[in-house]
Amino acid sequence: MKQVYKKTLVALSLALLFFSTQAMAQLDLPRGSQQAKVSQRIGITDVAIMYSRPSVNDREVWGKLVPYGMNNLGFGTAKESPWRAGANENTIIKFTDDVKIEGQSLAAGKYGLHMVIQEGDKATIIFSKNNGAWGSYFYDPSDDALKVDVTTKETPHTELLTFEFVDVDATSAVAALRWEKKMIPFKVEVDVPNVVLADIREKLQNQPGFNRQTWEQAANYALNNGGDLDEALGWINGAIAGQFFSQKNFNNMNIKAGILTKQGKTAEAEAVMDEALGMATIFETHGYGRQLIAQGNKEKAMKVFKINAKKNKGQWPVDFGLARAHAAMGNYKTALKHLKVAEGRAPDKPNKDAIAGFLVKLQNGEDIN
Repeated sequence: MKQVYKKTLVALSLALLFFSTQAMAQLDLPRGSQQAKVSQRIGITDVAIMYSRPSVNDREVWGKLVPYGMNNLGFGTAKESPWRAGANENTIIKFTDDVKIEGQSLAAGKYGLHMVIQEGDKATIIFSKNNGAWGSYFYDPSDDALKVDVTTKETPHTELLTFEFVDVDATSAVAALRWEKKMIPFKVEVDVPNVVLADIREKLQNQPGFNRQTWEQAANYALNNGGDLDEALGWINGAIAGQFFSQKNFNNMNIKAGILTKQGKTAEAEAVMDEALGMATIFETHGYGRQLIAQGNKEKAMKVFKINAKKNKGQWPVDFGLARAHAAMGNYKTALKHLKVAEGRAPDKPNKDAIAGFLVKLQNGEDIN
């Protein structure tokens, strides 16, 4: 019995020692190369990079600390490994939607990010489907989802390895690694309209689809971003009539008219807008007049501003609108008269100040639109 007790005690002690050692090994302690995360939204697509940031620390980086080409790192299963594009664990890049990298397609997902640095100004960026391995020690080329060649650039000294997004626009961004005096950029592009429209279709089938404004926004986005006009027309018709949330108003009728115009159904579009103007507020009518001026339809804009003046006589925005219409047609003298009336009727200082600036423009013979 004593022998069994002793064996049990020894086993228990060893287990406690094991778990104690394991606990110590898993402590969250500060690192020399701190972890970091940087992200960028392109349209509605999120791109994120998770990495660790070594410092130069007076070391020779390129060709020495980061050897050129593929290398045997002396650990793991890889016979030849690229650089892990950072320190410690594998650098990871994540895309919430399909993208293009340097013009080549890459599916949405999470990837191990590796780089092969060459002597001179060339590098290869590797996106590996294996994103969970430590560093590049277990790199396997069969896991490559994409490889792209890029040109590196010389930059001012960057002590801590840094990923950043530069040259950001509506549909793309350049992700760039900066370290020491080298920058390694790669362009990320997103087909934003198709991504957004796919997201809209999904949302319309769920909770957001239970209100009129969602269908109006969907139709308006499709109208202005190359969407399917028949699909957009179906969406706006649902907002106008036939659903429990439907309600005909100036806004959704204006969107419908825009879709019909783009489809070449001009007469139908005009009939819709004639009906819409009958239910428009003073500011909606004013906004529609400005919209027509922006489209270069000055004569029709004048008619709309005159309708507003007749319907809302004596209210300050109508003379402001008439001033815009006359200025668009080059009648600055008449525009000046209407703008002075608008200035006297403006309800607050911000509007009076804005009008004062437009008065100066007209006096100098400049358009105010």
